[in-house]
Order: sequence, then structure tokens, then C-alpha cells
Amino acid sequence: MRVLGLGTYDVRVHPRPGVILSGLRRRGHAVRELNEPLGVGTADRVRALKDPRAAARFAGRLAAAWGRIAAGSRAYRGECSPDAILVGYLGHFDVLLARALYPRARILLDHLVFASDTAADRGLAGGGPTGRVKGLLLCGLDASALAAADVVIVDTPEHLAMIPDRHRGKGIVVPVGAPPAWPAAAARRRAADAQEASGRAAFEWSDAQADGRGPTRTDGPREAGSAGRARSDGRISVVFFGLFTPLQGAPVIARALAECERRGVGLDVTLVGDGQDAGDVRRLLPRGGGVSVTWLDWVDCADLPGLVARHDVCLGIFGTSDKARRVVPNKAYQGIAAGCALVTSDTPPQRAVLGDAAVFVPPGDPSALACALASLADPASLAQARARSSAAAERFRPETVVAGLAEVLA
Repeated sequence: MRVLGLGTYDVRVHPRPGVILSGLRRRGHAVRELNEPLGVGTADRVRALKDPRAAARFAGRLAAAWGRIAAGSRAYRGECSPDAILVGYLGHFDVLLARALYPRARILLDHLVFASDTAADRGLAGGGPTGRVKGLLLCGLDASALAAADVVIVDTPEHLAMIPDRHRGKGIVVPVGAPPAWPAAAARRRAADAQEASGRAAFEWSDAQADGRGPTRTDGPREAGSAGRARSDGRISVVFFGLFTPLQGAPVIARALAECERRGVGLDVTLVGDGQDAGDVRRLLPRGGGVSVTWLDWVDCADLPGLVARHDVCLGIFGTSDKARRVVPNKAYQGIAAGCALVTSDTPPQRAVLGDAAVFVPPGDPSALACALASLADPASLAQARARSSAAAERFRPETVVAGLAEVLA
């Protein structure tokens, strides 16, 4: 089947469309792309709801990108016409263009987020007449996008249940998954660990020969999911990356790190990103030396998998909003694919999808998160958690997560 990825999505920032297209390609479909990245992420779209000038800039960029897509669509006509079109993540507007350009094609909308739900989660669709009007407009945007699609792709059963009854029959659940760059980063980490372990073994052999003791027993190179590098001083490395939105619950992480400091748990923490809750997080972070924190406001998307894979533990989400209880975030799949132990909130969709691949804590509970991190400071516990994570990574490869969608297309 000929599948065309169409829209203003940007797989460098939001890899979801790339995962779906890669999975379909690996399953034998002929996949092409007509993609003009808009360069406007979720935060900028939210800003457009608050600032008329930002809204005007967004509209201008969208119109220019659509003009280029419309011009490029001429190459996919006649015998080259696609059988199906995948409208990528944040395609609420793009799906209308896809329907206009290809009225006879089967339109697949990757409806990973509902516009009205995202606005409500960030406090922009309520509390006064203006907020209510925005909420109604965004509900209308969701409705028009769903009406234009033939197949609506969501990531969890909870999001499937949010689709109105008249469109729910179009819905299919496709887990988010992780792009190939993430397991590749895990493989590089395993190779580096094995090389380091081999070097230690050679050094111990040489040292034993020098003092006349002869060769000594060593454990040799360690398997994937082993305790990792920095265990000699009892410290573990932890990473969190994101947009610091309420859904992610980053202040919970900061409070947990402060509690780890008080307990004497040694952590080397890397925080990546910026956003709505970043100021609160900075105020709550520990100031001592037991928990060291490195904050990177920005990391190139190409470098992020390698950075995450160099850590022992990846943190998921810990928010308490309704939306936080309906999602399995990108970073959960990516942290698992990178070979880290994953710690995230114990919500129905995350437990159902991740199973024993994650360490779960109650949402919004910094003490429980601190306890989880303290338990992972034990080398054996960390090794087991990373082994479970690595064993689950196969389930989240692109060709695996699109299995149900491939059946629908067939």
C-alpha cells in the first residue's frame, strides 16, 4: 500500500509521526513524505491562544507551509496517488488540508492530543467568558479534525474513550513507541560498559602479575541492564527531560530530590528543558552536595538519546491532572529504549502498557519517588530494574507498535 505522510509535523521535536511511518515501512508499505515542518511546538501553539500577535504569526507560518505542501502534492497524483495519508502529530489543521488535496484517499489522523484537553491541562480553557470561548473553539477544532479523518489514531484506551460516540468507531490505539535512535544509543552504552569492564579486568590481571599473586577472578564484561558505571561511590545518575508542564509534575521531582538530599541518597541528576513549572522546580531543588543537579535548558534532538542512555534512571511523569492519568508519555518509551531504569507514576494506562518495565510511584507523591530512587541506589535493585526495562524495549519498536494499524490498512 502507498502511504503518504503529510503535514507540518516535526519529527525532530515530536517523533511520533516518524515512529508510525517507520513501522509501516518496515512492514512492507511504500512510504513517502510531504512534510513542511512548521517550527511551532505545543508551547508556541498554546502561546497563540493568549497573544493575538502570536496567533497571527502562527497563521502566517501555517499558510506558507500549506502553500508549499499544496505545490508538492502535484508529485503524488495519478498513478502515484497515495492509498492512505497519515496526518502527523498536532495535525488538527493539517487534516483539513489533506482532505481537500486528496478527497478520495483514506485519511489517518494521528490524534495524540486533543486541543481542548491540552488547553484545559495548562489552565487556558476556563475561568471566565474568554476561557470558555477558547474552550468551545478548541472543542470545535477537535470535532472538525475528527470529522475529516477516516481513521483516528490515539495512544491509550483512555484517549480512545474521549472520542465522541459518532467518531469512536474510527479510533485505533497505537502506542507511542520509540524511534530507532534510542535503542541504538542503548547499544552504544552497552558496548561502552563492556569495554570499560574489559579494561578493568585487564588492569586487575596486570596488577596481580606485578605483585606476584598471579591472575585473580573478575566478573568480566557485564550484560545489558547491569548496574552501570558509577556504583563504586554509591551514587546513581538520573535524568529528566521535558517541557515542564503540569502534566509532567516536575515540582514533584524537585521535592523528591530534596528529600533524597536529607536522606543522604547520592544522586547525579540531569534536568533537560524549560517551561511553565521550571521556576518552581528551581526554587525547590536541594542546595547541598549530596544531590548534584545539572540543568540543561536545551539539548539538540539528535543528541538527546545518547545523553539519556548515559544515565542509570530516567524519570517519567508525576502530575495529578486528569490528562496525566490518561497518557503514557514519550519519555517513558524513550527511557526504556535507551536502556535506563524507568520510574514513573502509577496510572492505569502506564501500568497496562509498561507492565514490569517500570518502577511505579503514586502520582504527585515526592516521598514515594524519593523512596524509589533510594531503592535503586542498591546495585542489585538497579541492575534488575534496568534488565526489566531492556527486556521490554522490543515491544515498543516502530514495527511492533503499528501492528494493529497495519491490520486496519490491510
